[in-house]
Amino acid sequence: RAQGPLAPLCDRRLCFLVRPRIRTMRYIADIVNADKMSGRSRKYKIIFSPQKFYACEMVLEEEGVFGDVTCDEWSFYLLPLDEDIISMELPEFFRDYFLEGDHRWINSIARALQLLNSLYGPFGKAYGIGRCAKMSYELWQDLEEESEGDSQGRKPEIGNIFLMDRDTDYVTALCSQMVYEGLVDDTFRIKCGSVDFGPDVTSSDKSIKVLLNAQDKVFNQIRNEHFSSVFGFLSQKSRNLQAQYDRRRGMDIKQMKNFVSQELKGLKQEHRLLSLHIGACESIMKKKTKQDFQEMIKAEHSLLEGFDIRESTSFIEEHIDRQVSPTESLRLMCLLSITENGLIPKDYRSLKTQYLQSYGPEHLLTFHNLKRVGLLTEQSAGETLTAVESKVSKLVTDRAAGE
Repeated sequence: RAQGPLAPLCDRRLCFLVRPRIRTMRYIADIVNADKMSGRSRKYKIIFSPQKFYACEMVLEEEGVFGDVTCDEWSFYLLPLDEDIISMELPEFFRDYFLEGDHRWINSIARALQLLNSLYGPFGKAYGIGRCAKMSYELWQDLEEESEGDSQGRKPEIGNIFLMDRDTDYVTALCSQMVYEGLVDDTFRIKCGSVDFGPDVTSSDKSIKVLLNAQDKVFNQIRNEHFSSVFGFLSQKSRNLQAQYDRRRGMDIKQMKNFVSQELKGLKQEHRLLSLHIGACESIMKKKTKQDFQEMIKAEHSLLEGFDIRESTSFIEEHIDRQVSPTESLRLMCLLSITENGLIPKDYRSLKTQYLQSYGPEHLLTFHNLKRVGLLTEQSAGETLTAVESKVSKLVTDRAAGE
């Protein structure tokens, strides 16, 4: 990982497989310069995935190491996370495109679509909404024309493809997640299909990385279940597992041999996973109880329905004053802003002041950035559009831009 000190190595070659990020280039440059200072001679190779950017080469040149490294690309656009989930795993895309207006990832999206089309296409129809979706589609079509339609004549395995900009629906992403997989992500952060469970989950002094996909039989059965029913399922699963263990008592030698060779390993693996998910549920419950989860859900419902807005605003103020969670407080403020088509100036200034007093003035830039992307704004004088009317107006504008 491109962080922290590099482990001592005696190799004369170093190869870095990295995303094209500025901070990663500075990290590599520091390693190369440190080797120069110590008189160590090595060969350095940087492999960018999914593509190389000119800005990265500029940073290496500024740091004085561009001539010491060789650069290459690995066109790895799609990462299969599960049987039915493929991801580009580009967490920086939202900030780069929607905040900074940087279009450099459009090419990666178009090439990922081209790859999917070549493997499973041709697609029946493509539907899209938003400017980024339009640009990605057009570039993808240009790439298809250049490749002369390699997928033509094949039986399509994917019927339709839908391209949607995130800014057409911020509300869904801002609402609290209620299913088990969503709450695991909220609490522990799922990255590249895996999660790190700490000592509070493993009941030991060690952390463990767990892959969350359909191969985890316990997780696969509860991932889309409402969290209120998960504990009951895990309790019943535990009893069933114990019953399978208890079958050993009445077995003869031959049956015991078959049990050990065929079933015992699977039961132990299932028991380990069951224990981890029970620990994860307990950790989620502790966190959500501290955050007054039920009151938060009630406030969110009020915001979505457009009722008791003043009461919901008071809940957000109390949430900030108690310093429950800086991220959750911002999420609720953004949800309030979007559902109300912006905060009235008085509420905006009040919530902003309380937040900065509770969590620190360093968040001034956060408010500036949220305002730029339209997540947390204040109403203009004379603004009368409702949140729904504003959203419909935006969709019409996007459609007109695409024609």
